[in-house]
Amino acid sequence: MQSIANPKPSELSNLSFYFPVIVCMFALVSCATAPRRPAPPMVLSNASPAGFAPTIRLVTTDLAGFSRRASSMFSGIRRSAGKGPVNVLELSGGGSAGAFGAGALVGLTNAHDRPRFDLVTGVSAGALIAPFAFLGPSWNPQLKAAFTSNYRGIFGGSTFWQFGSRLFSPLGYKSDDPLFRLVDRYVTPELIAAVAHESASGRRLIVATTNLDSEETVLWDMSAIAEHGGRSARILFRDVLVASASVPGFFPPVLIPVREGTHAYDELHVDGGITTSVFVLPLVANLLSHLPTLHGGKLYIIVNSQLAHLPKSTPVNTLSILMRSSSAALTYNTRRAIINTINLSRRLGMQLRVTAIPASFPVRHSLDFNPKYMRKLFDYGEQCAAGGHLWLTPKQANKLNMSARPGSKGVPSTCPNESLPSLP
Repeated sequence: MQSIANPKPSELSNLSFYFPVIVCMFALVSCATAPRRPAPPMVLSNASPAGFAPTIRLVTTDLAGFSRRASSMFSGIRRSAGKGPVNVLELSGGGSAGAFGAGALVGLTNAHDRPRFDLVTGVSAGALIAPFAFLGPSWNPQLKAAFTSNYRGIFGGSTFWQFGSRLFSPLGYKSDDPLFRLVDRYVTPELIAAVAHESASGRRLIVATTNLDSEETVLWDMSAIAEHGGRSARILFRDVLVASASVPGFFPPVLIPVREGTHAYDELHVDGGITTSVFVLPLVANLLSHLPTLHGGKLYIIVNSQLAHLPKSTPVNTLSILMRSSSAALTYNTRRAIINTINLSRRLGMQLRVTAIPASFPVRHSLDFNPKYMRKLFDYGEQCAAGGHLWLTPKQANKLNMSARPGSKGVPSTCPNESLPSLP
């Protein structure tokens, strides 16, 4: 098993999930370009969005930069937790399957079993859930509406194929883009103020994007952005969320203007899931292992996808083969991230709980935003969490996936941990 303290740079990234689809569709559409300013010339530059300090974000390879900021960031988390253990929530990507994680949080509220998370991280669809998870149960109505609404223009009835026409969209995003409309609707001044209020207690909300110019994962401190306040905070907060969930080729990338000294640049940001399927603490494990803040804490991971898939015959055609291959790559990248997290949690003495959509659930493609399908996933996550059948240990998750059978009438017969009473 690979050590999390020494990750291999050549390790397969989640780009493999999108690349085959993009290659396959390249011949069907033309490439569109738009003018932009050059990117910052250095990977580890001090460039930042105008008016914001460089400390609002971190390139994951910038270990020196993280070392300078870690103490203040994590001391705040310790202050937030008080005398109790630090609670950390990680939300993975998964496209439309994010409805599962949204429903799970509402169900935990119904069961009176939802922790107050001191640190919330989100990637892709998980980034869209993250602000509501951070703010707590009082924002459940907005969370539910964001993932189950059926109003025209925001995902209602949209499918993978309809989004295919967006491949190689011009730079930036347009007000008629469904993802932009979704995020802009819910990132209100009230939400920004609420995040800022919670941030003042030391809590942290972190979202990952992928900087295409440097091909690096960027972690954004959304709580610090919110504390900045004003219209610029709302715009940047919204743009980072849009970027984190912008699957290349299906949603326009997000151009973020930055400055370094007197120089102005542009950065192109897309789905954080390209470089990290789950923002996991091992990204900075070399430093975190020296921090006492997380020792003895509780770590929860909601995987908005499946960690295993029931076998089914793959049609012998190019598109089907590419799609199944990319799905397999994404699954293994997510498993790898969880394995790294297991190792880290053991080093820090943290209690780890994970949940994922069981292999028996009839999951569709992650870009199928049919509202009936998303509502089914939301209700499933809500019911399982409300019944106390959501969380699994890593050992239970592995057994569940390896012994999965198809559910009757396309619906799983049990919740994630309901059929595993014999395991610790």
